[in-house]
Order: sequence, then C-alpha cells, then structure tokens
Amino acid sequence: MALAHDERADLADFLETLSPQQWEHPSLCQGWTVRDVVAHMISYEEHGTSDLLRRVARTRFRPWKLNEVALADYDRLGPDALLEFLRSHLDPQGATSRFGGRVGLVDALIHHQDIRRPLGLARAIPPERLRYALPFAVTAPPLRGFWKARGVRLVATDVDWAHGRGPEARGPGEAVLMTMAGRRGVAVELTGAGAAVLTERLG
Repeated sequence: MALAHDERADLADFLETLSPQQWEHPSLCQGWTVRDVVAHMISYEEHGTSDLLRRVARTRFRPWKLNEVALADYDRLGPDALLEFLRSHLDPQGATSRFGGRVGLVDALIHHQDIRRPLGLARAIPPERLRYALPFAVTAPPLRGFWKARGVRLVATDVDWAHGRGPEARGPGEAVLMTMAGRRGVAVELTGAGAAVLTERLG
C-alpha cells in the first residue's frame, strides 16, 4: 500500500507539469488520451462489489465493455478535477486496494508508463516498486502476464527477477512489466531469442 501511495503521488506530481495539449495526447492504451487513462485509473476507486455488478449490468453482461462503462462515469471531469481526485486518493480504495495494494501499485505503474512513453518523458522507476509489481503481474487479473509471455523466460536485468521457461527475453524491469501488460512496441526493447517471440506475438 505504501508503494502504491508513492507511485500515485509521483504520477500526480508528473501530471501537474503537463500542458493542456499533453493531456489530450494519445497514450499507449489504444484509443485513449492521457486524460482518459487518468479517468480510467480513478474510475474504480470508492466502488465496491455492488457498484461493479451494476456496471456489468450496464454493459449488458459483456465484461469486456466494463472499462468503457466505468470511464463514462468520469467523462465529465477535466484535468484539474482528475488531478484533485487522484491526490485525494493516493491510498488505493475499492478494487485497487486488493491484494494488499498490489492492484493499485501495478495499475499505477503501468498507466504511468502508458502516459510517459508516448510523450517521450522517461523516468527511473524505484527498484523496490518493480520487485513487488513484476511477480504480481504474472498472475494478476486481468493482466495475465503469464499468458502473454508463455513459452518465454523473462529476465529483468536491473532488479534480479526472472520468470518462465524457454528462450530468454532480457531487459529493464519496466520493459518486462509493460510487455507482460501486452503493450505494443515494447518487446522490441528486450534482447534474446525470446524477445523475437514476444515481438511477433505482441507487436
């Protein structure tokens, strides 16, 4: 929970530096702008099981539409309001508080990079956050990193972490995490025979 808090605080500080144009810049999440990603992040705060069931009903029981329905609930909020909401929810609540805050940590880490990468604004992620995030991302719903990386051994060269069997795909923990999240164009940053497999699989 403490690591998730710190990651969200870092993200809020970063978002505060963005221009209105950057808030409307495309993110790594297909079809979503930076503003959409932030709205998505907060759309599961303060929502329990009953809210989730109501949202599923609004999708006409099509679970793959759940993010669209949740995002629509916060569509009215502009950057200032989204940032204010995020700062008031640095400690994960609702669905993002599950697994001791690991959901909130991995969610914030991945979406932080979804925003930064297209803007060309790289950062050094604190290693302790990656050490918690990488093993959780292997099995975390809905990421299912194990499935995206099936048949490949992932090796994070900067945080001494590895998972899987097969030809190796080696690289920084951030690139490994984003590959397990299925983000296009990231596996090419890894090296080894496994990297070629993942690049062909994920794009």
